[in-house]
Amino acid sequence: MPARHLNLSAYAFVALDQLPERRDALHSEGLELGLKGTVLLAEEGINLFVAGAEHGVRAWLARLRQCRHLARLDAKESWSDNLPFRHLRVKIKREIIRMNQPQVRPHASPGGRAPAVDSATLARWLDAGHDDAGRDVLLLDTRNGFEVDAGGFEGAIDWRLNKFSDFPAALAAHRSEVEGRTVVSYCTGGIRCEKAALAMQGAGLEHVFQLDGGVLRYFERLPGAPHWRGRCFVFDGRETLGPDLAPPPAVELRS
Repeated sequence: MPARHLNLSAYAFVALDQLPERRDALHSEGLELGLKGTVLLAEEGINLFVAGAEHGVRAWLARLRQCRHLARLDAKESWSDNLPFRHLRVKIKREIIRMNQPQVRPHASPGGRAPAVDSATLARWLDAGHDDAGRDVLLLDTRNGFEVDAGGFEGAIDWRLNKFSDFPAALAAHRSEVEGRTVVSYCTGGIRCEKAALAMQGAGLEHVFQLDGGVLRYFERLPGAPHWRGRCFVFDGRETLGPDLAPPPAVELRS
């Protein structure tokens, strides 16, 4: 039986400099350790999806955390029998997740990260039908429409985004749907829903949260993923993951 591969998903909104040097070092170290996947670097932080043998992935992550800005980088893990990537790519981008809203700067926000709710608390709120203050809870899916089609939380709002940079316009058009309620934005790994929560705060909405760690963390922490239906789309050769973080029986490698 072939050795299983460790898949790592992580992001951090932190101020990064020397991007070309960081790119080259991460790429050479990743190749040395046999990793494949995609790493995005920007002045606002890092976003990564990589996979490989467990020892190589953990060694690379340990090196990454030697940077003081990334010492507490929070990573989500899953396993697969096949590598879901063909190549290792490390790229420099203007944003690690494109929103085209330069005023939304998580790494420079006065309060730091957007307010977050953990998986267990969200499940408890959904069981009760309200948050701890008695307000209605509204789940807002910040993923693209085709991702939502694979699965999502029961009753979540879906604005049928074609791409994440459509979110600000969708928020302006649908603001009345979310006003006056506790809104929990969610996405696959947390990066989009964090920016979305800050954008909603910037628009003057109160009681806005992000789902900490996104759907992947929810799957990790809560067996059976209560209130979730279907699978979770991922941007690699596995295509979707079930609540047990397992891919479909057969997967195609994605470049």
